[in-house]
Amino acid sequence: MTWASWTTTGIYAGPGGVLTEEVGVIKGDVTVHTTWSDGQAQIAVQYSGASDWFTMSGSPVPCPSEEASRTLHQAIVDAVRDGTEVPVTAAHGAAPPT
Repeated sequence: MTWASWTTTGIYAGPGGVLTEEVGVIKGDVTVHTTWSDGQAQIAVQYSGASDWFTMSGSPVPCPSEEASRTLHQAIVDAVRDGTEVPVTAAHGAAPPT
């Protein structure tokens, strides 16, 4: 089994915050974590320094490679920081969620 993960801390979520499955939108200082394995990227977010992780809405998504998942992680970090729609799409090597 091949896997990889990335974590980016200290992101201030822009105006729209981050939509999660469990608690809705979270705003403020957050950490984004992406884990890739078996052709899927799972994206989680937490308030920086907290212990609880929340599933980002739309996660997991099909993602064909480790490289594509790293690109997806960075695009998500940038979108969270900018307060724009999170790019969980085929544009980053992942299929849209079903």
